[in-house]
Amino acid sequence: MGKRQRAQGQTGRQGPQAWTPENSADILLVTADGYLQDEARRIVAAAGGTLHLAEGMEEAMHGWDTADVVLVGSDVRELPPRRRAPAVLLGRAAEGDALWQLAAALGAERVAVLPGAASWLAEHLSLSFAPDPGGTVLGIVGGHGGAGATTTAIWLAQAAAGLGTSTLLIDGDPWGGGLELAITDQDLPGLRWPDFTATRGSIDPNQFRESLPVAGGFTFLSWPGVRDAVPLPDTASVAAVMDAARRGFELVVVDVGRSLEALRSFAWDCDKMFLLAMPHLKAAVAASRTLNELPPGDTALLVRGGTAPSVDAHVIADSLGLPLAGTVPALRGVAGATELGRLLDMGHRRPVTRFAEALLDVDGAHP
Repeated sequence: MGKRQRAQGQTGRQGPQAWTPENSADILLVTADGYLQDEARRIVAAAGGTLHLAEGMEEAMHGWDTADVVLVGSDVRELPPRRRAPAVLLGRAAEGDALWQLAAALGAERVAVLPGAASWLAEHLSLSFAPDPGGTVLGIVGGHGGAGATTTAIWLAQAAAGLGTSTLLIDGDPWGGGLELAITDQDLPGLRWPDFTATRGSIDPNQFRESLPVAGGFTFLSWPGVRDAVPLPDTASVAAVMDAARRGFELVVVDVGRSLEALRSFAWDCDKMFLLAMPHLKAAVAASRTLNELPPGDTALLVRGGTAPSVDAHVIADSLGLPLAGTVPALRGVAGATELGRLLDMGHRRPVTRFAEALLDVDGAHP
């Protein structure tokens, strides 16, 4: 792998990335699409790598396993047998939903819609062969409305911080009303999502960390809890924030919204996903539909406790083909505490800390 040293930049600064490569990383691109080839040449050059082009699978077989990073174009429909999944699927905006469906079918780790994602891809390639890959990103997504994903994400971040892990909690649902309203009843200083709408390229992780509000021992990035319409960051802005988050914290917990936009913006950046469902038939069916929209990867099931189950948690897990990771404890007063911004008080209770610490220990998400 090529080692790199990044020069510190300003938050939101645009322009080429300042990397000084000691060794050039080998990047294999598999596509016969001339446009994607030209875009990839430019992007890989900016990232400081060496591009090897294969227009078909027979040619790609020779370098697939030895390349540092494998990229495939949207004209690729199947992979060679017994080869690792490609790191990124490259495509065009006009391909729409079909691009994400193809990525899931191929098992691609990320999707880059060009030319809009060019800056993100250059940064991603640079980081992929940097000596420090950054922290772990865990995503929590509700299998259906009211599953309790936000509560679970908050408690998980709180527990991780209590264990001494530098932790960032990210609000991934622009339509959720702002998770900060559940965390605190105070107007804490720091940036929110609308402040990153114009962000492009690389964000300095130290400046990023220092610019955000802190509560309960962890840092958080929330949508503002206001009624007024707020600007939404585009894909490039979200990608820049997620890269800075991974580089700036040991653990990033993402409360992933259930909309397709939120899933595509955040779920694909997670190293592991937890799908949360209630133990009822209708909830299990809804969770199966949400699961179909998640990217391929490491996903486990969480079941919400506290209600008389109509379906056993293990039966739900088996039906979804997911391992059962645990049961989220049910506490009286959670709804009221959420309304008052006092949910962190509930997070100190022993059932919550037992659940969260066990989950973090299983996933190795704390030192």
